[in-house]
Amino acid sequence: MRKKLLAVLMMAGLSWSAAAQGKKVLVVTTTTGFRHSSIPTAEKVLGQLAKQSGAFTVDYVSQPPNEPKRPQKPKDGADAAAQEKFKAEEAQYNAARKAWGEEMKKVLTKLSPQSLKQYDGVIFANTTGDLPLPDPQGFLDWIKEGHGFVGMHSASDTFHGFRPYIEMLGGEFQSHGAQVSVDADNEDQQCAACRHLGGKWTVYDEIYIIKSFDRTKVHSLLSLDAEPNKKTPGYYPISWIKEYGKGRVFYTSLGHREDVWDKEFPNRKNDPKVAEDYQKHILGGIKWVLGLETCNPKPQAK
Repeated sequence: MRKKLLAVLMMAGLSWSAAAQGKKVLVVTTTTGFRHSSIPTAEKVLGQLAKQSGAFTVDYVSQPPNEPKRPQKPKDGADAAAQEKFKAEEAQYNAARKAWGEEMKKVLTKLSPQSLKQYDGVIFANTTGDLPLPDPQGFLDWIKEGHGFVGMHSASDTFHGFRPYIEMLGGEFQSHGAQVSVDADNEDQQCAACRHLGGKWTVYDEIYIIKSFDRTKVHSLLSLDAEPNKKTPGYYPISWIKEYGKGRVFYTSLGHREDVWDKEFPNRKNDPKVAEDYQKHILGGIKWVLGLETCNPKPQAK
């Protein structure tokens, strides 16, 4: 009997290992809006988590190099020579921006329906703006067919102009105040993304105010019971999971600061343990969307 039990446990372990090794995730960090300085740290940490956990492998869609910078407009009352110089610089910028935009489209071809066939999940790590995907609806259909999507921090500040994306994600960035320390309520201590956090989790970060959010359509993980800066009472979501057709979605609005991502980052506000806990938080969410961990996705609110 003991030998049979051992054999079953070994087979279960081998099955999980084989499933994990076969999972492939695409990490997207492109931006057409604000670009976070923490993106290189996020790319590094996600690669480390993949390698250390053995749960998945990662591929990247990164920003094309040499993004053109818009020329500075001359002050009111500037002379004709300054105005002409600006016009010439602006024309050069527009041409360079158009060429760079074509490079952006090329790197994002990894998100075409055909290319996505090789992946099990996609992570939007601090993306912003309306990204020029080859087929935005095709991307959402791919998730809905049974794949995983993870959004971190400004993934909710992405595709404001494409409402089906916001509906898939479950919420949308509205605003933020100054960076602040908050005590987040852990609403599900059984979920893989939060079981290590206890009842409350203290973290210093840029805390988003989220709109287009319906508690009856998501399973809440982390939230605040007061506005992060003004401290007025209310419900302010930070992290959640949800089902999207046959697919799974995990979102956390945390991840603005480098020291939230990386415990070794210098000049830090957060204790290194905050970064360790954040890494466990996102790893649990990633593994859940890949079908490698357990969470109850049913909404708590009715």
